[in-house]
Parts: sequence; C-alpha cells; structure tokens
Amino acid sequence: MTAYEPTGAQGAAAAGQDVAHDAVVLAGGAARRLGGVDKPAVSVGGRPLLDRVLAACGDARATVVVADPRPTARPVTWAREDPPGGGPLAALDAGIRHTTAESVLVLSADLPFLDEDTVRRLLAALRTGGADGALLTDADGRDQPLVAAYRASALRRELAALAHEHDGLSGLPLRRLTGALDLTRVPDPVASFDCDTWDDIATARARIREHGHVLDEWISAVKDELGIDLDVDIKVLLDLARDAAHGVARPAAPLTTFLVGYAAAQAKGGEGGPEAVAEAARKAAALALRWAEEAAAAESDAPDATPETRPDAG
Repeated sequence: MTAYEPTGAQGAAAAGQDVAHDAVVLAGGAARRLGGVDKPAVSVGGRPLLDRVLAACGDARATVVVADPRPTARPVTWAREDPPGGGPLAALDAGIRHTTAESVLVLSADLPFLDEDTVRRLLAALRTGGADGALLTDADGRDQPLVAAYRASALRRELAALAHEHDGLSGLPLRRLTGALDLTRVPDPVASFDCDTWDDIATARARIREHGHVLDEWISAVKDELGIDLDVDIKVLLDLARDAAHGVARPAAPLTTFLVGYAAAQAKGGEGGPEAVAEAARKAAALALRWAEEAAAAESDAPDATPETRPDAG
C-alpha cells in the first residue's frame, strides 16, 4: 500500500472496552518489498512498528507474537509456525494455539497508525453482530484481514478444515480462510495503512511529524522508552509550562514540569496516578501566577523606590 490520505480522528467504541480478548500479532514475514529487512523492527516515530502495534492491543488478556523472540516494550508470548516461513495461515494457527479467549485480535506487525480506539471498535463490531469476524477496509475499500477481530471458535474450525483438506497450512493464502468466514467490514483508511514498501515507511514517518500528530506521538514514544503507563492531561502541563515561562523565566518551564512529575511520582507512595499530576500542576500553576503578580507589582512600585530602600541596597 502506498496511497494514504489523512482523515479526522476516529471515534472510540466504548462498547468494545469490556470484551475479554486475546491478540495474535504476525511478525515473521520475509518483507521482500523492503529488501528483506526486519520490518517489525523498523522505526516510525521513534518506536519499532511491532511496539506500536503492541501498544494498540495492550488491553488483551494474552498477546502472542508469531516470530523469533526479540526485545519488546511489553511482555508477550512468543510462538513460531513449523516450519518457519510457512505463511500467514500457518503463523495464525501457531499463534492461536496459545490463546483461550473467544474473541481474538489478529494483527500484522506493520500498522503504524493502529490505536486502542480502533481495536475497541473492532471488538464492539464483533460483539454486537453475529458475524465470525470484523475487519478493517482500507482507503480503496479492500479487506484487511490482518487488522481484525475474530471469534476464535470460527478460526479454529476453518483452520482445522483447511489443514485436513490440504494436509497442512504451509503456503496457503489468507483468502482461503477469510473466504469461508462471515465477516463485518469496518472502514478505516488510516488505521488500516500498512507499511509494505519504503515509500510507505516514508509516508508514515512524515505523517507522524505533522503538527496535528507530533505531540501525541512524541509523548507515546517517551512513555514507551521510559516504561511509563500513565495518561495525563497534556493541556494542563502545557498551560503550566506557559505560565512558568511567562511569569518566571523561559528555563522555568521545563524545570517546573519536571518537578511536577517528580512530585506526582512521590505522591501516595508512587501510586498517585493522573490525579497526582493534576494536583501538583495546579499548585505549581498557582505559584507561577503569584510569582507573576509579585513581579508586576514590583515593576509598578519601582519608580517610587529609592536605592537605599531596595532589598539589595548597600
């Protein structure tokens, strides 16, 4: 896929949040169109593609990655098709053997724009409908069966039937499975965007750095790098940084936000969470306001002050 057009933010499907589910991520392809490079390790927005996908399915009860083991941002279960390189059906069969939930996300490891909201919409579509699965369609209306939520029982049934018919699953195309399933389509030209070529990688990297995305992407990358799982009100912190910069001095902005983070980490034995960040930011912002008010008052009083009465006199 090389065509990509940005769209507005996709709405979250709260109905999918409480669906007990597992996830299978297929990350062992040959990436021939990328010259055989280790595609899941390719960085977009400072994070490997695989880690970006793992972040999107972080609510899964169990996450199985079908590939050779490697460092990842969060713990996963590793599986491998036998023999390696047997194709997506063989890989899916190897991965689903390690799952127990009836709802299973099946994802490729090259989806830079997949997010938690999209995952929830897929799970909600699966839960509220009677189909065997719910998959995304791309900007051209094409099915993306590796960005989907399926009923595990339907996958196991059809995989077993195909393995019996063909004396194994190695080399079989994915359409042999999806063609036998009743599927619901969920249009999403952004989350379905996958990286098959270097042009796709370049497109994804450019989109990450667009003004409307760069801050969220940077915060997500930093949290992954530091091992932090904390959602805070970014606007509160930005407003605090602005107040500190304007009311005190420009270098006060990063130092103040650092101190707020440190104070929040110390609150309640390190279990303060987003509320502790908000409270520390409120206190620091109030202090910055008082500081600015005193500075303004000092400036208005300065013409009437004599050198002998100023604090630094003599």
